[in-house]
Amino acid sequence: MKDGMYTATGQGQDGELTVKVTVTDGKLADVEVVDNHETPGVSEKALTEIPKRIVDGQSYNVDVVSGATKTSQGISGAVKAALVQADVGEAFSAHVTQTSADDQPVKHLSADLVIIGAGPAGLAAAVTAGEHGLKAAVFEKNGVAGGTANMGMGPLGIDTDIQRKGFNDISVPEALEEHMTYTHYRVDEDLVQTYFNLSANTIQWLEDMGVKFAGAFKYFKESNATWHVVQPDDGSQPGPGAAADMNKHLKARAEALGATFYLETPATAITRNNGQITGVTAQATNGQRYNVTTQAVLVATGGFGSNKKMLHDELGLNLNEDFFTFNVPGIEGDGLRMMWQAGAKKDTASENVETIYLLPDNFQYFNADAAFRQPNLLINQRGDRFMNEGDMGNTTFTGNALRLQPGNYAYCIMDQAMLDDYKSNGPAIADIVHPASCFVDAEDEIKKAIANDYEGIIVADTLSELADKLCIDEAKLQDTIDHYNQLCVQNLDTDFHKPAKFLKPIRGNGRYIVGKYFTGAYSTLGGIRTNKLGEVYAGADEIVPGLYSAGQDANTIYGDSYNFTLPGNSMGFAVNSGRMAADGLAAYLKATGSAKTPVGA
Repeated sequence: MKDGMYTATGQGQDGELTVKVTVTDGKLADVEVVDNHETPGVSEKALTEIPKRIVDGQSYNVDVVSGATKTSQGISGAVKAALVQADVGEAFSAHVTQTSADDQPVKHLSADLVIIGAGPAGLAAAVTAGEHGLKAAVFEKNGVAGGTANMGMGPLGIDTDIQRKGFNDISVPEALEEHMTYTHYRVDEDLVQTYFNLSANTIQWLEDMGVKFAGAFKYFKESNATWHVVQPDDGSQPGPGAAADMNKHLKARAEALGATFYLETPATAITRNNGQITGVTAQATNGQRYNVTTQAVLVATGGFGSNKKMLHDELGLNLNEDFFTFNVPGIEGDGLRMMWQAGAKKDTASENVETIYLLPDNFQYFNADAAFRQPNLLINQRGDRFMNEGDMGNTTFTGNALRLQPGNYAYCIMDQAMLDDYKSNGPAIADIVHPASCFVDAEDEIKKAIANDYEGIIVADTLSELADKLCIDEAKLQDTIDHYNQLCVQNLDTDFHKPAKFLKPIRGNGRYIVGKYFTGAYSTLGGIRTNKLGEVYAGADEIVPGLYSAGQDANTIYGDSYNFTLPGNSMGFAVNSGRMAADGLAAYLKATGSAKTPVGA
């Protein structure tokens, strides 16, 4: 083996990452990730913990960090590649696992309450419980707190100071009327109004913890400016992942108020005796087992958006085949399963997804995803138009439309001249998630897609080549494009009535460029029902005493479609329902005299 410093790359969750490996006296002296494109808040523990595990274990073959599997594997793979340069062979390939505690005594703890899941709902609940003088034991499956919200941007707020300062104010009565009309009154208005009424206070509550907001924004033109986007602490441009800093402030505040967090420690069961909650069992990834005595449990595990079997069985969706999500790994319905086993009524009527549309695996092609989601010709696998593409700014409506098409996908077609025009003069549709700046970098991602034979981006020099790549009959595709171009020439869409300003003919100038968009989701919704106190129903009018839920597990407020006219809704519901459930739980413990102090941590 040759001593020295070696650099190599590996494939992470969101692109290539680079490591620098130092070999001294024939041993691994240091491993450092020197460059990466991973999502802040999701992968940061892996970026520090995996190099440490590799050095401590003198092997690149170490256990992954829960919730950051691809990042962990990318680092390990890069270290392996670096060691090949050092002529190391397989000397550092032995599998090193974290110390097992299977043969050690179970740790017995006692807590005022147990929170299962440390996403925004669980974090908000932990802070609120602390404000009531209660100390929570928080069990989180992944290696970092924050859940899917670490990839999000911020919560809903209604009638906030931020809105009024921006002349974007909307009142709670106005928002409530809009939401209930949108859902056709098929949701619990008392639950919704309680959430909306609390939301402005919650924005101020977060600001008091040190969370900064860039402002209140719309998602698309016809929506309301209710989305309070987090301003990253480092002053960088807000975008996907900005809310990770909000979660850090929530966790720090919860810990200051006495909460104890057990990361990489999934809960395994909620225990009951004679109908009463008695505790929670959990087991860490290193094998350490816990048995926690408590009279109240709050479940906020984020749904089941990463559970392939459950998505198929419950909703008929095929994860990573014709349906794609933004969910972090590990969101697999654990909380719902435990609540059902503890007496909660399974509510299949409430189960749904927060529908969007996206390119498959789109974090590696995020700029191209933005470039293609323009109001151009959108066709299904049959070669037919099926909607007014002017509505593509509404990701829920477009995702719903795609779900009705063969294979749950559609092709959005433009040509090089159109892309060049967007880069020079700005896009037809832009929003804070997909700003105009994305178009500058789209070309590089198109090149990468071609090199990787990526199914989400198709490029062709001729219509014949395009038809072949799309597996659509050439004559049919030609007829569809000719008819669409005629509508553009006459400046009147007599088929779907798309606004004239969006009628741009497809000429194939330069080349054809196509985005293949699938139905997707930020997360799943529902599976149980709660009231405005966060109490979980066991039947039509019966609750499970001591069992509470918040966030996406308990999110039943949209009916059949997420309400993008009030953006920030899911994260807003998560944070506010976490507060609401913790308030309800605190009142329950006070009434029953069940509060106690955690011991034995």
